[in-house]
Amino acid sequence: MSRRILISSFAAVVVGGIAVGGFAMASFTFTTDVRDDLGVKGLKVIAWPASSKLDPTEAELRSVDSAECRSTSDETSRCTYTLKITEKEESGRDRGTWHISAPATAEDGDTGFVSRAASFEITG
Repeated sequence: MSRRILISSFAAVVVGGIAVGGFAMASFTFTTDVRDDLGVKGLKVIAWPASSKLDPTEAELRSVDSAECRSTSDETSRCTYTLKITEKEESGRDRGTWHISAPATAEDGDTGFVSRAASFEITG
């Protein structure tokens, strides 16, 4: 049985835009290292505006998007989540501070949850 699951404080958040064939898109990428003694099964990720006053719980995040996790050792995985949105969706996004909540699952089923794994700003 695993002793603990840890979502590392290392986190990188990138918000940027690209144009593909005349279709404008923006992307948001979150990357973090997740560690568990028995290995990492997966990580879920959700970004939410601080102005919404949401405070998602681990149970509420069971059906959100999954990050892509790649093992970097027997105990650690680097997980990356990328959200691509259209220009129209981007224009409707709340500006200001956003938070990322992330529940992780170990190979043995243990879970760990960080309600605010990272924060970032949307301006413009």
